[in-house]
Amino acid sequence: MIGNDIFDELFVLELANNHLGDLQRGLKIIGDYSQIVRFNNVRAAIKLQLRDIDTFIHKDFRGRDDIRYIKKTLDTRLTPSDFAALVQAIRQASCIPMATPFDESSVDFCCELGISILKIASSDCNDWILIEKIAKTKKPVIVSTGGSSLKDIDDLVTFFDNRHIPLAINHCVSIYPSEDCDIELNQIDFLKSRYPNHIIGLSTHEYHDWSSSILMAYAKGARTFERHIDIQTEGMTVSPYCSVPEQIDTWFKAFNRAKRMCGAPGTQKRIPPQKEISYLDSLVRGVYARHDLPVGHVLQDSDVYLAIPLQQGQISCRELMRGEVIRKPVAKDQPLIIDAIDSPYASIPSLMELIYHRGLSPQPLMARGAKVGGSD
Repeated sequence: MIGNDIFDELFVLELANNHLGDLQRGLKIIGDYSQIVRFNNVRAAIKLQLRDIDTFIHKDFRGRDDIRYIKKTLDTRLTPSDFAALVQAIRQASCIPMATPFDESSVDFCCELGISILKIASSDCNDWILIEKIAKTKKPVIVSTGGSSLKDIDDLVTFFDNRHIPLAINHCVSIYPSEDCDIELNQIDFLKSRYPNHIIGLSTHEYHDWSSSILMAYAKGARTFERHIDIQTEGMTVSPYCSVPEQIDTWFKAFNRAKRMCGAPGTQKRIPPQKEISYLDSLVRGVYARHDLPVGHVLQDSDVYLAIPLQQGQISCRELMRGEVIRKPVAKDQPLIIDAIDSPYASIPSLMELIYHRGLSPQPLMARGAKVGGSD
């Protein structure tokens, strides 16, 4: 992996132009969401969208109110000093400043602002003039793949790999909002298989719940996640593809639950906790003498039987071997203690300690056995 750890378990909160051209509204969104980030102990970037509007929109179309994208871009315009104030607020809130530049001038502005991570929008996956400009910054990049062809993604990955620039690849469906049947989470499996040296993420716009997709996406191996964010204010309606603070709180909590449920990485065998080992030890059968076993007797299958409970110091069905020699006499129906037999386990201190600390205390059964033996 080429420095891709920066993307691992990173949440991207897409502010977009939901500041509505109002600096104070943008600062409130940052303040509200940074608290939720802190309370849930996650690592988050708050992402802005940057456009050099004077060149991004052709001059002949700047008055066209019937073209929604143009009208919204113009209506939500902020000054460079406003964006600088937002970036400063993001840093002060202990979040990572991130931006999607939609033109080459905005890439330069990202560098002036000290933006840490750049985003390539799904619509720009094959805008090579913009991509080459972004690559010159050498900053880590996340790309969304909504609507892209496989060749587009392959070319993009090869381009950034050849330049040793960290790249994360987000599965994304560019439908706003997305129904559950739209989000195609199996694409995470495909991207992980095709680009094994990259962090794979999920950029999502579904709106029915804020738990199911992240639980499944994390289990499939997605490790960076993105949603659009907004706040409810008087006189406006939050777009259905945007999340409000309580929904992002649910999203973060679902992520932490997914981590607990998935446990250790799927690349290695998990280490069972002691409480699980102790529980299973209570179900394992111990080895008991079928008849009196004298010193020097060579142990055979017919000399013993297996039964629960397993007692402390007793060998279990896991350690029983034919041909072991009895070193101490064992009475009928008594447990075979590890140091009563000539066993290879007895020469390994760590195994001896494990055997003597697992299972039930043998005293009650041993005492009962002694009493019965005395009556004979």
